[in-house]
Amino acid sequence: MIVLATGIVMAVIWGAVTGSGSVHNLLFGFVLSLLTLSLFREQLAGGASSSRTLRILSLVILFLVELAKSAWRVAILVIRPKLDVAPGIFAFPLTVTRDFEITLLANLITLTPGTLSVDVSEDRKFLYVHALDCSDPEAQKKDIAEGFERKILEAFG
Repeated sequence: MIVLATGIVMAVIWGAVTGSGSVHNLLFGFVLSLLTLSLFREQLAGGASSSRTLRILSLVILFLVELAKSAWRVAILVIRPKLDVAPGIFAFPLTVTRDFEITLLANLITLTPGTLSVDVSEDRKFLYVHALDCSDPEAQKKDIAEGFERKILEAFG
């Protein structure tokens, strides 16, 4: 039942992201979400409780909020007459340890406008992140640690 509810929520998110609420698109999003959930069933099977579902939903909501905020920041940066940015790469110290968690964090960072996950160190202790505006890397590290990484640990840790 939880998988079905999660699939419906993910289908609605799919419709919002693609900009089409047609029945065919929502159905495609639902099937795609079920396939995705089946790929991650091992990580989700440990605690498919409503509590875990709420924590995963909380992560999704955080991502959508950060997506909107980042898109707004990037839009403001590019419409200014003088492009005042300091691009750079910083090493983010990882607290997450499992491949699934590192991959999820890297993808959430990459999907957020203005940032891009570049690489993971060989010892898997650092994630290298390129930022469009890297004028304060410590603040960005703090945002990632207190945002995406904390929510990933809450949902899957």
